[in-house]
Amino acid sequence: MSNPVPNPEPPDFDGSFQSDFLELIRWRRDVRRFRRDGLAEGTLERLISVAALAPSVGNSQPWRFVMVRDGARRTAIRDEFQRCNARALENYEGERARLYAGLKLSGMDDAPEHLAVFCDEETTAGQGLGSGTMPETLRYSVVGAIQTLWLAARAEGIGLGWVSILDPAEVTRILDVPENWTFIGYLCIGYPEEEHLDPELERVGWQQRVAQSTFVLKR
Repeated sequence: MSNPVPNPEPPDFDGSFQSDFLELIRWRRDVRRFRRDGLAEGTLERLISVAALAPSVGNSQPWRFVMVRDGARRTAIRDEFQRCNARALENYEGERARLYAGLKLSGMDDAPEHLAVFCDEETTAGQGLGSGTMPETLRYSVVGAIQTLWLAARAEGIGLGWVSILDPAEVTRILDVPENWTFIGYLCIGYPEEEHLDPELERVGWQQRVAQSTFVLKR
């Protein structure tokens, strides 16, 4: 057995850092409007490396990132979004349908970077620790990595928008990834065209924040 590595002293996250971190959380936002200028070379790869520092069940690291840069594949994904979005509109009527039709739900046309994120359901890393009783924790781990990437991007003034109005099977086919990979999210990444502290869905009257008392129980 190798000698243990001495533990470094943990950093002191003082009040100033804690305040800044809270502001980072508040300003995270789901971005749908992007400038078209690209990120500096290597930026996306660096953000992915930060995302990979996220915790994962059994240290399984089941996240799989696909940088979508091929024009034909991007177009196919965008077409799939439009098909799914049209079907979603059929679920609403009246004023709610009018409001939905006016929402901007994707930044695909302008975002310089597209990143598809999958979960490798058959990874051998972690030896199944922690996921035997709850296999869905593999997917939860991937979501944690996405959130980590999101905050890391925001800390650099970079925006991220999560497109969920897509058929997972079609995305898997279009991107030609292994069938045992589960599609988790399609991310648009770039510099925001505009900045807002409040979520867009609040501004347009789709859904306000719910009171904390409605989702916190004590037993």
